[in-house]
Amino acid sequence: MRLIPKVTVLDIQRMSTEDGPGLRTTVFLKGCNLRCAWCHNPESIDARPFVQWNRVKCIGCDSCRSICENGALVHGESGISINGGHCVLCLACVRECPSGALGVRGEYFEGPELLKELLKDRAYFGEEGGITISGGEPLLQAEAVLWLLRELKREGLQIALDTAGLVPMKKLFEALAYTDLLLYDIKLFDSLLHKKYTGSGNEQILENLKQAARFLSENGQRLWIRTPVIPGATANMENIGAIGVFIAENLAGAVERWELCAFNNLCKNKYQLLGLDWPYRDVDLMPRVEMERLAQKAAEKVKGTGVAVFWTGATASEAEEE
Repeated sequence: MRLIPKVTVLDIQRMSTEDGPGLRTTVFLKGCNLRCAWCHNPESIDARPFVQWNRVKCIGCDSCRSICENGALVHGESGISINGGHCVLCLACVRECPSGALGVRGEYFEGPELLKELLKDRAYFGEEGGITISGGEPLLQAEAVLWLLRELKREGLQIALDTAGLVPMKKLFEALAYTDLLLYDIKLFDSLLHKKYTGSGNEQILENLKQAARFLSENGQRLWIRTPVIPGATANMENIGAIGVFIAENLAGAVERWELCAFNNLCKNKYQLLGLDWPYRDVDLMPRVEMERLAQKAAEKVKGTGVAVFWTGATASEAEEE
């Protein structure tokens, strides 16, 4: 009997309205092979679960260090530091901590266990809602994800897959066989800029998308494109215009929706907890008028293709009004 691989899950978000149509349950998997400078989920990059310390909650009792049998915790001048090489994820420190200052980011699920957890929510989905598999990059756990997709499809659920596309085409096509909606990121059209801001060129990403679009169109499946609008990186007319031309010339008739996702800075605390510097920590939200201009540019480039252009997210004007 073939063993079902475990799935490394960062979080399960219920009642989501941002990851596909209708009400959805989104499961975020750990592990990503891109290093986007603006990443809003830095805790998802490492494929492994890890223990995290929260300075604000810590009362300095040192009970965590005394219970750790592997010497993974060090209490220094700047607080608790965790040696990942010594940590075996026994979670004794997490259970011992009286203030909740120690927590674990990520959890291993057996496939059937995760399936059961996701099926709990089916009564809320209605005709449009369903399950979204997201990341990180979910197809880095391709074997486990394919098993999960097959089982969810057997249960008759609507399934969306959210990917950045930097995966072997074979893995992507295997997943598409069980996917009703593909959510696909195009961040930057220029490959050199893409490598500068994400650590990788985009040739494979764009080629995979062209092949996937044909497959989805032929099989009556849906495709949404999403572009993060990041000040100083992706948020310019040249980039949005180039992506629009690519969509019109290569994906016309396959793409249903193109969503421009406005930059947000709500993840600053995540970087602080991880002890990482975030180059966008002092960057303001996008002005509403600029989002509208970029959306207008996008709509002009895909005019007549049937692609609906939207922009989403908070903007600077909204923040000021609050």
